[in-house]
Amino acid sequence: MTLTRGEVLDLLERHQLRPSRALGQNFVTDPNTVRRIARLAEVGAGDRVIEVGAGLGSLTLALAETGASVTAVEADKYLVPVLRTVVEGAGVDVVEGDALRLDWAALLGNDRWVLVANLPYNIATPLIVELLERAPGIERMLVMVQREVAERLAAPAGAGARGGVSVKVEYWASAAVVGRVPASVFVPRPNVESALVRLDRHASPLADVERAALFALVDKGFGQRRKMLRRSLSGVVDPDCFDDAEVAPSARPEELTLDAWARLTRCASSTPRPS
Repeated sequence: MTLTRGEVLDLLERHQLRPSRALGQNFVTDPNTVRRIARLAEVGAGDRVIEVGAGLGSLTLALAETGASVTAVEADKYLVPVLRTVVEGAGVDVVEGDALRLDWAALLGNDRWVLVANLPYNIATPLIVELLERAPGIERMLVMVQREVAERLAAPAGAGARGGVSVKVEYWASAAVVGRVPASVFVPRPNVESALVRLDRHASPLADVERAALFALVDKGFGQRRKMLRRSLSGVVDPDCFDDAEVAPSARPEELTLDAWARLTRCASSTPRPS
């Protein structure tokens, strides 16, 4: 059983709660939607699921229905007691905490996890990158985010939506937009479209290059994304590196594959800088 729209509204009224705009709270109120998310996450008995931003527990209950072992994380201290009354009967563990400040190593231990979440728009990108880097126990994610964010996370080389985060995600995982979610299923109704993104962690990073150097170069290139790389990377990448890396100096950053960024990084790292 999961929550209907009427039940969500009743919980808010009975507990005198208002969705927090600062925390990006938009509660899903459609049972079909949360069950669809659980199906797309492909979780079931034997799986350990971590949910971030559990809210009032609509998605939490759908995940528990699958037979998975669910841990729900919620930052809002006013919501946590209500969330517990909704989901603890379904065997869900509730953790109060800010996902960007949690001790993820302690929470996840040595187990393998799937993250499923309706992520607040203001934390979605930094949290996903943080978990890809620092929580290897999370083997895959299915996250609901703003449509533009979803497209950016999964954008391949050459796509207009490609940005620095696209390259960083590609380093760690494969990503694909797997569905849309209409604004009508939320309370309050958001002013943006939402989409579902699935991320499957690679067995090892795809680029054989030092990560910090790669990400620094990517940040530099996308920091001036309208400029050609020979200009945006001037002083960082020697002009000869473009030939060595087989990258056109006239290219824009969104045109480069992860492998091309890695080749540029290796050359830039091995080229002596003028003193």
